[in-house]
Order: sequence, then C-alpha cells, then structure tokens
Amino acid sequence: MARRIVPFLFAAFCFAYIDRMNVGFAKAALADELEFSATAYGLGAGLFFIGYFLFEVPSNLMMHRIGIRKTLFRIMVLWGLTSSAMMFVNSEASFYILRFLLGTFEAGFVPAMLLYLTYWYPGHRLARMIAMVFTASAVAGVIGAPLSGFILSVTDGWMGMSGWRWMFLLEGIPTVILGMMVFKVLADKPATAKWLTPAEKDYLEDAVEVAQQSAGRHGSFLSAVASAKVWTLCFVYFCLTAGVYLVNFWLPTLISEQSDLPSWQLGLVVAIPYLCAAGAMVAIAGHSDRTGERRWHITGAALVAVVALIAATQVSGLIATVTLLSIATGAIFSAAPIFFSIPSSMLTGAAAAGGIALVNSVGNLSGFVSPIVTGRISDMTGSLDGSLWALAALLLVGCAVLLITTRDSQAPTSPGGSAPTHPEAARVDPDAAPV
Repeated sequence: MARRIVPFLFAAFCFAYIDRMNVGFAKAALADELEFSATAYGLGAGLFFIGYFLFEVPSNLMMHRIGIRKTLFRIMVLWGLTSSAMMFVNSEASFYILRFLLGTFEAGFVPAMLLYLTYWYPGHRLARMIAMVFTASAVAGVIGAPLSGFILSVTDGWMGMSGWRWMFLLEGIPTVILGMMVFKVLADKPATAKWLTPAEKDYLEDAVEVAQQSAGRHGSFLSAVASAKVWTLCFVYFCLTAGVYLVNFWLPTLISEQSDLPSWQLGLVVAIPYLCAAGAMVAIAGHSDRTGERRWHITGAALVAVVALIAATQVSGLIATVTLLSIATGAIFSAAPIFFSIPSSMLTGAAAAGGIALVNSVGNLSGFVSPIVTGRISDMTGSLDGSLWALAALLLVGCAVLLITTRDSQAPTSPGGSAPTHPEAARVDPDAAPV
C-alpha cells in the first residue's frame, strides 16, 4: 500500500498545491500587466476557497457512496483544465471567476484522500500516512517554486504570450493526466483491490474495524455536524491553515522584498522553506504516532512558528529572512497532518465522510480571509509585517482552544511501530509484503 496508494496520492496532492498556489508567482506579472492591486490579488486568490467551502461536504458524501476512483477522476480532470484556463485571465472579473471555479472543482479532494486513508490504515498509523501524503504540499513548493520561476523566465514572449500565461497552461496538464490514471492505480476499498492477497485484505479490514470499534465514534453525518467538538476542530484548523496560506500566497513576496533576484533564482530560494517543511512533517508526525500524543505536537509546532514569524518582522537581509521563514514554514506545515489524525480517529462512516470534509472546508475558509486581509494590510502599510503579527496571534488562540477542548485518546505504537495486538488483526501486514 505504501508503495502504491501513498505515492499516487502524494503526486496528486503535489500538483493540487502547485495548481492552487502558482498564482503567487503570477502576482507581480498580474500587477504589472493587468494593474491588479494587492487587495484585488488577495480577493482573487481567496475566492478559490469560497467554491471550495460550498462544495466540499457534498463532494465527500458522494465519494462515500460512489468510491474514490470516480471522485478523483472528476475532481482532477476538471481542476486541471480550469488551472490551465487561468492563462486566459484578462481582467479582475475573469480572475475572480476562474479562481472560484478552480476551488469548486477541487472541492472534496483533500477530505476524500483523508477518508480514503482511513479505509486502509488504523488510527495508530494514520498520522504517519497522512504526513507522507501531506508532505506533498511542501514538496510542491520545492518543485513548483523553481518550476514556476523557470517557466516565467524561459517562456515569456513565446507566441506573443506572457510567461505567466504559459505557466498556468503547462502546470495544469499533469493533473489531467493523473486524473485519467486513477482507475488503473487505485481500488475503492481493500476488498476490491486486485493487487492484495486474501490474507492482506482480511488483515486490513480487521485492523481498521478494531480501531473503529475501540474509538467510540460518531456514526452519522448529522451527529458529526451537531457535535461541538467537531466545530471546535473547525476553528482550530482555521487558525492553522491561515498560516499555511499566508506562506503559500505571500512567500515569494516576502523573500523578494529582501532581494532583487530574477524569477528563476527567486524560485530556487523560495523552495528552501518548503524543503525544510517536507522533512519536518514526516519527522514530527512519526514521533507523534510513536508516542500516541497529538495536542502538544501540534501546539509545539505552532509555538515555534509564532516565535519565528515574530522574529522575521525584526530582521532584514535575505539570509536571516529565509532562515526564519524556513523555520516558520516547517513548523506550520507539520501541524496539519497530526491535526487530521484527531477527526479521522473520532469519526466513521457517513460521519467521517461529512465531518472530515466539514472540518477541512470550514478550516480552509482562512484561505479566503488570509490573503484578503494580508493584501489589505500590505496596501495600507506597504509591508507584510502586520500580517505576520496577526498570524502569530491567531496561532496562539488556536493552540489555546485545542489544549482546552481536546484530549489524546490514541495509544502509542510499540517501539517497532507495529499495531496493538488483537486476535482479529494478527495477520500479514500488506505494507510488509510485496504488492
């Protein structure tokens, strides 16, 4: 599984983030060529998340009924085509419409992946698997930043088009191709996986069932929606993702303010914080799984980010800024995969399908609020320092709410990382055998 499911989801998530965030590299060109203000850019960047919010829960409830393959095929092909269509932006209105449509078509992608992983991995291994997939959000920065910078530099003027138009066109195509591969690579559930042996199918179904029975979880979507704890998790995730989206939308701007690098060199420098985040995500999530502790791993990562963000407002120079932003990015990105092991272990069935989507969609509304507020602060003050202070305060509030309202219920794994012993799950682990 770790050699089939996880790599495919990783690649899909990587291109999802590239297509979602490459607008950050187009910001300067949009300002120069189409005369977009920082506020207009922030609104367009954020409108993605309105469409994302409106259609996230229905998409995931449908996925629970029709399966992952049909769901991902629809999502990936439509969002890839829309991402490429961003090349036709010629006004603020067209920018707003296409960003909204991009969010609409991508809605359901992340919670579908999260729900899908709960079909294959019990809770004691879930944070690590989520982290392996979520690392793609950091790797997307490592790959996407230099790639976007390179395309902007090399293609500018080809066939009379600006480099940013070529960037949108070329970076949307791989997503469409991956979407067409879904039916070949994935199985909807372990029972339908032709590449698993009967013993491996039994092991997976029993291990996941044991984890679900021991968790005492909500059983229906309405019970999840009515749960105060689920809505609390929505707020906490809103605080965490505000940091993620400030980094994703404004990191090129934050670094370019400290240098005068050409696009391709800026892309290489922007990749450094994401490279740090990739390593931090896997390491911290692995430690969380081994200890069975979630809250303080999330809080500790957020507090490190707070310190680094505040320090970044007090320094100048490229090296100091990149160093502090690398620490902040690694810490912020590390919190998300650990966080999602909490709702994933609380909910099952329709409650998991809708509840995980609800947490993700409401939390991701910060992707609408964050760029607009950041752009407005930038237009008013000529600096992003105020936004970094506001984000630090929001992270502190989110951590406080998390610590007050939740507690850890997941037992740690054994030193070797194996599942807790249970008579119904003592069979061959498919991740330990060729698949």
